[in-house]
Amino acid sequence: MSVQDLAAQIGMAQASMAAVIAGEQQPTFAQLERIAKFFGRGVLFFLEQDEPELEEVHTTQFRTLANQKPNMAPRMRALIERAERQREVYISLREDLDDQEYPEFAPPQLDGMNIADAAATGRAWLRLSGAENSFEAYRSKVEAAGVLVFRSNGYGGKWQIPKEDSILGFSLFDPRCPLIVVRKEKWESRQNFTLMHELGHLLLHRTSSIDDDRDMHGNHDGEQEANTFAGHLLVPDAYLTQISDQDRPTDVAEYDEWLSDQRELWGVSTEVILRRLLDSGRLSRAEYVAYRTWWSRWASNESEAASPRMYRHREPKHIFGNRFVRLVFDALESERITLARASTYLDSLKISDLRELERHCAGV
Repeated sequence: MSVQDLAAQIGMAQASMAAVIAGEQQPTFAQLERIAKFFGRGVLFFLEQDEPELEEVHTTQFRTLANQKPNMAPRMRALIERAERQREVYISLREDLDDQEYPEFAPPQLDGMNIADAAATGRAWLRLSGAENSFEAYRSKVEAAGVLVFRSNGYGGKWQIPKEDSILGFSLFDPRCPLIVVRKEKWESRQNFTLMHELGHLLLHRTSSIDDDRDMHGNHDGEQEANTFAGHLLVPDAYLTQISDQDRPTDVAEYDEWLSDQRELWGVSTEVILRRLLDSGRLSRAEYVAYRTWWSRWASNESEAASPRMYRHREPKHIFGNRFVRLVFDALESERITLARASTYLDSLKISDLRELERHCAGV
């Protein structure tokens, strides 16, 4: 980013920032603190004498994502770093407790398989029963396999993917505990697809990835493989036998109604089902493109009203997932961490909200 942009972001006069950069004046402590906060660092980072080493400042996973999206906004970079720190918290607490309820990542071997077979192996590895159709249900299965899953917050704040940003999700590969972060969206079915798309990157490519809407419809090899994997995993061939081609309407505007039962049962969008029908030769590309064109026009006219923020104490569970929250409470109960530390790990909840969350997780 430019020096002018940084000054504007932290509320510092352009002339003062220019003088600091030129070495003509020293920043005040308050200014230095705002700069540090903007870049997700502590003030001490800027007070160290030595030149910073790139390998020490950013992880390999972070640099991988930055190379894929070099124009990534600073707020997005800060969110990725924040998610990495949360993952390290999870790994550290898990090692301290040594509890089998929090498994390590043990991925299936997919080398040499075609995508359809890899997806079938992935379904078996996740132990999908066919009853899953919500984001929380799919997240629970993925986390039970040793992958941590976060979902960004819909409210403004440090856990929100910026509204002006097109990023839908990212994954950070790690042999101990990979992390997937999914953007909170109006349609849960899109979240489900993003989750499985990122899982595809982790299992097929064993690398970190960051994806926007163009990537989700991209044709280059890595993205196409992840898309196909997600489609087959969410809608295996056996599911397609439940769809009647004879009942397909001639008007693409009626496709949503035609596939409404399947969409609700499987937790996927109409487009995902149509793509599977296209790949299996049961739908023409012209029909698929016509639906996408119609849906894009319709979706652009939809607006989502802001929801009231009524349950602050539940937000950490929505963001970090039930497994992460339970691990923090297990560590608190076993006196491995303090109440203040637990609050820090759970989105800086007030103590009263922390206790409310504890009761909520216990079903009280």
